[in-house]
Amino acid sequence: MRNNFNITVLSDNRKLDEMLESEHGLCVFLDTGKHKILLDTGASGLFIRNAGRLGIDIREIDYVFISHGHADHIGGLIYFLEVNSKAKILLSEKALNQRFFSLRNGYRNISFDSELGKSRERCVFVEEELHLDGYISIFSCHSTSFMKPIANGTLFKDSRNGLELDDFNHELVFCCGSEDLFVYTGCAHKGLMNILDSVRKVKGKKPGIVLGGFHLLDSKPGQFFETELEILQIGEYLRNMYSKTLFFTGHCTGIQSFEVLKKQFNKKIESFYTGYIAQL
Repeated sequence: MRNNFNITVLSDNRKLDEMLESEHGLCVFLDTGKHKILLDTGASGLFIRNAGRLGIDIREIDYVFISHGHADHIGGLIYFLEVNSKAKILLSEKALNQRFFSLRNGYRNISFDSELGKSRERCVFVEEELHLDGYISIFSCHSTSFMKPIANGTLFKDSRNGLELDDFNHELVFCCGSEDLFVYTGCAHKGLMNILDSVRKVKGKKPGIVLGGFHLLDSKPGQFFETELEILQIGEYLRNMYSKTLFFTGHCTGIQSFEVLKKQFNKKIESFYTGYIAQL
């Protein structure tokens, strides 16, 4: 890999270090050598405290990318804006002007309940495609060649006629790198294979690194998601189609689902956690 990017996971569902905090959320610090970027902000200000413990100065962040409008990825933004006065916020405007709900584990409002006030001036709204500094690309996933995650069936948004299934028109994909592409999936609500298909169409090549949640939840009594066979089929496709790609996942990828993928990918896939550090 020729990018020499440094990543640190500042917020995730799991942790190994008792000095750090964890939550149901995702925030990743990416240092490209040119820019310091936050990929999502987790559910709260927890990522800021973890950043301090890991020697990362949030005031130096140049860009914040918000993958979609669910609170576990954008909830920490208001705390970030209190600390950092310069970063541009890259997101879909639909992440702010829609309300979202989850029916998994009970009815919950998972919206971002802030209009950002004056900080809205720092937002760069992306609806289709944006390219920055010659090596950062942000775009919508339009591929529908593959199935979306089954757990999407528990996620809704408000409409004039009441709740309707979330179509994830607020979800964006982040890519960077001039040589090997680094792709951040957020939660991959539109489907990991659809996202990678869109990356190939937009960038003209396959990614070298894919990092983020894959939204392959573990089934439990009363809630059934992808079967082991279906996950094996996903893994087989990815292993054959993206044989040179390294995958890093956590957050909304279930432990059992990861273990099934690990059997197929072996060293080509790793599980991350709060405090995970890698040079890619």
